[in-house]
Amino acid sequence: MSPQHPAQHSPSASVTVFASPGSWIESDAVAQCHQVAALDGMVHVAGMPDLHPGKGAPIGAAMMSTLLYPFLVGSDIGCGIAVFPIRLRRAAPERIAARFPDLDRALDPDRDADDPAWAVLDGEVPAGHAEGLGTVGRGNHFVELAVVGTVFEPGAADRLGLAAGDLVLVVHSGSRGLGERILRAHTEAYGAGPAPDPAAYLAAHDEAVRWGALNRRLLAARVAHALGAEPTEPVVDQCHNLVEIRDGGYLHRKGAAPGDGRDVLVAGTRGTPSYLVSGHAGPEANHSVAHGAGRKMSRADALRRGKAKHTVQELRRTPVGSVVVCGDRQLLFEEAPTAYKRIEQVVADLVDHDLATPVCTTVPLVTYKTPDLRAAPARDRRDQRRGRSRS
Repeated sequence: MSPQHPAQHSPSASVTVFASPGSWIESDAVAQCHQVAALDGMVHVAGMPDLHPGKGAPIGAAMMSTLLYPFLVGSDIGCGIAVFPIRLRRAAPERIAARFPDLDRALDPDRDADDPAWAVLDGEVPAGHAEGLGTVGRGNHFVELAVVGTVFEPGAADRLGLAAGDLVLVVHSGSRGLGERILRAHTEAYGAGPAPDPAAYLAAHDEAVRWGALNRRLLAARVAHALGAEPTEPVVDQCHNLVEIRDGGYLHRKGAAPGDGRDVLVAGTRGTPSYLVSGHAGPEANHSVAHGAGRKMSRADALRRGKAKHTVQELRRTPVGSVVVCGDRQLLFEEAPTAYKRIEQVVADLVDHDLATPVCTTVPLVTYKTPDLRAAPARDRRDQRRGRSRS
């Protein structure tokens, strides 16, 4: 199948969007791809099937340039998705949901020095950035207990140590305030222009990428301990907001995961499966694959339409029978499954364009967004409020 939008050449760059004619791709997102393609030094822009408009640059795109543009990566440098196996005796969603820890409350190196989650820290905290450690963040970030569903490629699943019925923690989070601080330092001096000293930006950027990976491990460890399980190493952990040096240029990924021989969890929604895929994308796709379902509604639209169709209680249960832990009512509507594209179509587009091969699905049991203090025992609510950090 040919791309929905064949390569188009400007004086400087080409644009290819890897989506079928039936896929939901907004014209504004395609327009943003062409705006990026017109930047000085841009070589090629590849839009993934989860492409949607972002603030100044498309989300779900991989962009190759001879110049490094920090704004194309954005503020959440190091954001990614990791998958951790977990062993539990029972996985009743309601009981598990009630045992999730408060992941808005940051781990403090002094106050929480004896927290067993610190065991995943090997060496120093990247950039010395202790603020927000062990917190999931807002927006589309989440921590999810899921079960491995359909296995499409038993050999690949076995290589990852996964089988149907296994439980996993899926963690989607980034560098919290660190990436924002790095981008702000650049934009205050240079706006949306390229980095005058790419090496200096990359040094800070790489710290944020390491911080994001550490934070995903801390989040998984906190949840594992709260559920009475032992933390494990991730079998998949790919960052989808970063820039890498490749073929003599700078490959910017904004909501696009590395797809060159790596395993990637393409996130669905809290009410649909996610797909673990093996990526094999080539140069035309800038060696990248989709990172999720991709929004089809703005947050404002999702909030307005959702309130007209659903109650809060309805949104705390999903079509697959899973439970949503989210004390923020607005976020419940903004992140509703209907606000996103069909994950099945996104994955089908990856397959049709020979960018990835599905390995297995993960089906949500409990999706954590923010703590629901009303559901916690009174003593726990007091403890959580006393130690809360909104970093």
